[in-house]
Amino acid sequence: MWIAYQTIVVKEILRFARIWVQTIVPPVVTTSLYLLIFGGLMGERIGHMQGIDYLHFIVPGIILMTVIMQSYANTVSSFFLTKYNHSFEELLVSPVPNWVILLGFVSGGVTRGLCVGLAVTFTISFFVDLSVYSYGILAVSFLLTSVMFALAGFINAIFAKSFDDISIVPTFVLLPLTYLGGMFYSIDILPSFWRSLSAFNPIFYMMDGFRLGMLGVGSTELYLAFLVPMAMIALLAAVALYLLNTGVNTKT
Repeated sequence: MWIAYQTIVVKEILRFARIWVQTIVPPVVTTSLYLLIFGGLMGERIGHMQGIDYLHFIVPGIILMTVIMQSYANTVSSFFLTKYNHSFEELLVSPVPNWVILLGFVSGGVTRGLCVGLAVTFTISFFVDLSVYSYGILAVSFLLTSVMFALAGFINAIFAKSFDDISIVPTFVLLPLTYLGGMFYSIDILPSFWRSLSAFNPIFYMMDGFRLGMLGVGSTELYLAFLVPMAMIALLAAVALYLLNTGVNTKT
């Protein structure tokens, strides 16, 4: 089982490493634009948010948004391609348990999220003086976020029947939830209705936990920042395993 898991992970890492110009460089460029437009040009007018100057306040959100998108994109594109070119059939006839297959693809998504997240953080360090409040909270928040969206990408890939299908969820679900999850603002400034509505957005808890780990400020309790994504991971993992075990869109 370990050899099978290791093989899948190595294959996933080599896949996105070979095309680093497409997988790592674009998020770094996008991050620079976010910092220039929102942090540099608008930050001076906005001032401070939760006692932190705006440029520093949006840094955790920008990093985590990149991790979310890259973890999701790696898993959804990789697993869909294995279905599209029928290479997944080799895994189906092998004595590899479905949970090992799932763990391997998710680990690949987490690895890409980590690599791109580190590249973005390194780039940001040229614009902003970075300091970390708690490496432990930061690491746990990153891991939970990356695992959750790698699982979500895996499920999307199972249902996807064309290349267009793998872009629907990121465009119409992930991006709105990310922007409405407190990336550019604190939910404390929202009216009560919208603040209550944000409580149903799981990305808000991840964003808040990551910001707490980096800056030491947050809008919710730390246990909720961990509990909500853990519950989502358990749910998505159960759904993904069920779909694999029943052969939905994977067995003919």
